[in-house]
Amino acid sequence: MLTALILAAVLSQSQPGAADLAPAFGNTLVSTYPDGRTARMWLQPNGRYEGRGRRGGASSGVWSVRDGQVCFGQRRPIWSPRSFCTPIVRGGIGTKWTARAVTGETIQVELMAGR
Repeated sequence: MLTALILAAVLSQSQPGAADLAPAFGNTLVSTYPDGRTARMWLQPNGRYEGRGRRGGASSGVWSVRDGQVCFGQRRPIWSPRSFCTPIVRGGIGTKWTARAVTGETIQVELMAGR
């Protein structure tokens, strides 16, 4: 399942791009759902990601940037023909924001150091 650890909007002067995702490489995006469970995602600079959903399942796929958003296409465990896009947030380790999960739930996301 594509985790929605995902990057929400932060007001900025210019449209965010792939360079704004660099702080996530080598670190962990942690999404906390309303039920208190967490999901984790690890972005790689080559356009791939790996994730661990809030129910413990592993997923992986590809990411790309379109119109100031990061878009995720799940490839495993089940290939999905649709991608999920969310606004890119700018910031480094410790940055926290509110986002929407692929399920529509409001989640809290934090960029944490390490894997």
